[in-house]
Amino acid sequence: MTAPAPAPESPWAPLATAEVAVLLQGSAARWWLSGGAALARWRGESIRELENIDVSTTAHERDALIDGLPPRYSAWATLDDERIAWADAPRDEDLQPIDIHDDETGAWVLRIDVEDGAPHVWVYKRDPRMQVPWADAVLDVDGIPTGAPQIQLLWKALRPRPEDDADKDAVLPLLTDEQRRWWEKAILSIHPHSSWSIPVRTPMFPAKASWNRKSPS
Repeated sequence: MTAPAPAPESPWAPLATAEVAVLLQGSAARWWLSGGAALARWRGESIRELENIDVSTTAHERDALIDGLPPRYSAWATLDDERIAWADAPRDEDLQPIDIHDDETGAWVLRIDVEDGAPHVWVYKRDPRMQVPWADAVLDVDGIPTGAPQIQLLWKALRPRPEDDADKDAVLPLLTDEQRRWWEKAILSIHPHSSWSIPVRTPMFPAKASWNRKSPS
């Protein structure tokens, strides 16, 4: 029998990055840090306080990742504004994110996002034309699989929130030339109406697109 849903007031007590790695290290499923946690990991220091911690997996490997969690953790999705146990969730709907609850402490500890991918490439869920080899999409940062920063910033570009702006301001200056060129081209082709695209597409701005900048003679 499915356990009752956690109380609506259950708090978030996100696992630390190292704790996430220990929790998921035995899984055969592909997973990686994503969102703000990935950007902080790549940068090497915290950017801001995180309300939750995200990892991503693919739709093909989602069930294996969740089924491999220890018994103290339960997985929950949201359907029609109601929390439902993942075991009872319809598999023919794209229900995400999936929140993981620590039933012993009574807190939410991890959020699982489901992305697209093929055996050899990561695929951007919002536009499948955007494909990146897995080795470039997920980086090994001191032993923990971490979403590449330029891809995390692409996700955040659609409708940036203040916390997304903070992430971008902290990470964008540290991208390599190649990473920045990729991000600029991606944002113009996929999210041209994003507020973040303005400095990239407007020559009046000092930060003219790096991929459209002439090399010094």
